[in-house]
Amino acid sequence: MTDIRPMTEADWPQVWPFFDEIVQAGETYAYPLDLTSDRARALWTMSPPGQTVVLEEDGRILGSATMGPNRPGRGSHVGTASFMVSPAARGRGVGRTLGEYVVQWHRDAGFDAVQFNAVVETNTTAVRLWQSLGFTIIGTVPAAFDSRAHGRVGLHVMHLALGEPR
Repeated sequence: MTDIRPMTEADWPQVWPFFDEIVQAGETYAYPLDLTSDRARALWTMSPPGQTVVLEEDGRILGSATMGPNRPGRGSHVGTASFMVSPAARGRGVGRTLGEYVVQWHRDAGFDAVQFNAVVETNTTAVRLWQSLGFTIIGTVPAAFDSRAHGRVGLHVMHLALGEPR
């Protein structure tokens, strides 16, 4: 059975290995390469009003997402999110399932939009996924990410309006 639920402290030992593998690959996240498990958990875990969830299947964590306000105060009506899918679970719809969950979570929480601040342009799988969920690229910051495989590449800012602005 597949379940998306809030991440608990007990889930981190399953999340940390794929979090670290993804960061070390150097293709999608600009986290420091020397993160400890504790520091990574602190960076990844959102506190209310945000949330961090895991997608679990038969006791195995296949992916995780964080979500919440993109900015505090007067920018808090726009949400943001980040996603990590275990390399062992890629191609199984985990990212799409988490993406759909995150969009609905933002709708249910009353956000006006969701903005992704830094989608690496060479991460074409993610770009296509977000576009298929209705996100548009509203700009690209040139050479803002140092990809291990491609060198300096752009970071897309992607946006999804959730309804009429308040």
